[in-house]
Formats: sequence, structure tokens, C-alpha cells
Amino acid sequence: MSPAFASDVADGCTLAVRVHPGARKNGVTGIHVDALKIALTAPPVDGKANEALIAFLAEALRLPRARIAIVAGITSRAKTVRITGKSAAEVAAALFPLEIC
Repeated sequence: MSPAFASDVADGCTLAVRVHPGARKNGVTGIHVDALKIALTAPPVDGKANEALIAFLAEALRLPRARIAIVAGITSRAKTVRITGKSAAEVAAALFPLEIC
């Protein structure tokens, strides 16, 4: 069963993400209304927070950045992220290793 914030799609999954830019440190801070809350140190200016989100997820999921794309919410804090090559369950296990496994 996949978590509420992630959905399996052909050859990957999508994540509902709520971004908190300008935070003290990068990290997953929880779940809010069926969206994964991610804090980023990057400011919400000139796409820096979007770039930081992709970099953060690529590192956390051990995937190349090219496999992660923001498909909705480019200028919003609420975003939909498409991840190629990992299922919703695999993403959840990587982001919440102690709670899911």
C-alpha cells in the first residue's frame, strides 16, 4: 500500500509536496493534508527552491536529478513531483525509513 502523499504511475510515482523555503536546514518535516512537507534552506526566488527540492530528493532517493521533475506547482509551495524508476512504497521507505520499514 502506498502512502497518502505518493501515487504509483507507469515507470515511477508522483509525490504531493508542500515546500517550506528559507528554512534553517533541509529535511522532511512530516505530512500535512496528504502532502509530504519538505523544508529547504534555499529562498523562494528565481527557481532556487525548486532546484533545491530536486537536489534534495535526488540525494535522499539516490537517483540522478534527471529522474525527478516538478510537474505542477512551479510557482507554488504545493507541488507535484514525478519520480521515474521508484515506486511510491520505495520512495516512502527512503524518506521515512524508521516509520515505514
